[in-house]
Amino acid sequence: MIHIFPEPIQNLPEADIPLKGVKAFLSQGKNHQIIFMEFQNDVSLPEHSHDSQWEVVLEGRVDLVVEGLKKRYNKGDMFFIPKDVKHSAKVFAGYCSIVYFNQKDRYKEKK
Repeated sequence: MIHIFPEPIQNLPEADIPLKGVKAFLSQGKNHQIIFMEFQNDVSLPEHSHDSQWEVVLEGRVDLVVEGLKKRYNKGDMFFIPKDVKHSAKVFAGYCSIVYFNQKDRYKEKK
């Protein structure tokens, strides 16, 4: 597993994300969440929607499909998905990102 996040990030609570090979650290705000994500495996995310999401790619690549339009994002790129917009993704092993969810309960703390 890649570990690009420094100790203060790794000391955050782990987010309960039910995907094999994904490690995610949760910074919980009053009305939002920030997730620091690391992917060890390729992961296909089926089409879904939720509150708005802004993401910065730190390492690797992701193929994101938003409302039927596919685009590849690489290290240094960022993207925004508005609230309730359907999207899916193919996340490749080695992908790391910081994700802001405008939603206080997108993910729970792993127990």
